[in-house]
Amino acid sequence: MPTRTLPPPLTQLDRWRRDTPGCRERIHLNNAGAALMPQPVLDALARHLEREAAIGGYEAADEAEPRLRETYELLGRLLGAAAKNIAIVENATVAFNQAVSAFDFRPGDRIVTTRTDYPSNQLVYLSLARRAGVETVRADDLPEGGVDPESVRRLASHPRTRLVAVSWVPTNSGLVQDARAVGDVCADLGVPYLLDACQAVGQLAVDVDELKCDFLGGTARKFLRGPRGIGFLYVSDRMLERGAFPLFLDMRGADWTDPDAFRLADGARRFENWEFAYALVAGMCEAARYTLDVGVEGQERARSLAAVLRERLAKVRGMRVLDRGRERCAIVTVDVRGRDAVALELALRQRGINTSSTDRKSGVLDMDEKRASTALRLSPHYYNTEDELEAAVAAVAELAGG
Repeated sequence: MPTRTLPPPLTQLDRWRRDTPGCRERIHLNNAGAALMPQPVLDALARHLEREAAIGGYEAADEAEPRLRETYELLGRLLGAAAKNIAIVENATVAFNQAVSAFDFRPGDRIVTTRTDYPSNQLVYLSLARRAGVETVRADDLPEGGVDPESVRRLASHPRTRLVAVSWVPTNSGLVQDARAVGDVCADLGVPYLLDACQAVGQLAVDVDELKCDFLGGTARKFLRGPRGIGFLYVSDRMLERGAFPLFLDMRGADWTDPDAFRLADGARRFENWEFAYALVAGMCEAARYTLDVGVEGQERARSLAAVLRERLAKVRGMRVLDRGRERCAIVTVDVRGRDAVALELALRQRGINTSSTDRKSGVLDMDEKRASTALRLSPHYYNTEDELEAAVAAVAELAGG
């Protein structure tokens, strides 16, 4: 009887790709925008929507209460925090704004930030300057790129400093800012620290105790591989014990106890709104579980693939890799001489290759310093292959005439 040959065992990469239906049709290098969701996330979304259709939205939410509790616990594990320190919010920008609104700013108060903070955050600072007279000061960069912690120290030592706010990974660059060093500075000075980790969670190791941050916001849709339209906010015990709460409270964040009084919810949930999409929460729960299961191996692979991509793109005529900093992550940005990045993005998409583009509005100071008006952004994740990188580089080179 002939011996039956068994197929080779699945590698970890094989399993990740098998769990990712989108891998079968496209080369997805837009994980910094929205990663491809793995099958367990898709299944969780579908199951909850089916229950809403079958028994009603409120009833399905009650039925999903154990899943909701688990979501806080898994997000806490992902960030090195307790479940009570986690709030579920609509997205990372809402998380950031809820945190900023917890401060009673007065004219002349100061916010210290960086030159590469996320555009939405920079707009918040400008709005506070116009409406409340809050001064925003930007710390200097190190020569190699990324915020200089000693510049933060000098600026944050000002007696009117109320907050230090930093984007850990900017949207228009593979730069990783030294968030831990900034946290050490803030801890030394006793200044509250808000960290936008929107582009970091899922591709970098996160430990809020090591970071020494008071607030940390993130989203499900990027390197965490969850659905769009849902995110989270970590709030430290320090802030909770100080009685911090958002300016615009909601019924989930507080109880109206008397005509002129309210009682705050325990823990970080005082920063939540009563209404959120429970199907998206279910998806975020599974995304957090999947990310924890993948572990550090996935983080290291994503950054390794990005390093390979930078090296190969740098060899293409007319390409200028824009990423700077001592540490770089799984986001690769290139200026393609004579070509608009938006047009390149669309042309690549027609070839089944997903990327994204960024322009001056995504980082005015940073893009001006780099003398770039647009940039093509390619962001691999652990489920991508080197063959996919080769195909993407070849396509970009052909489109750019290189």
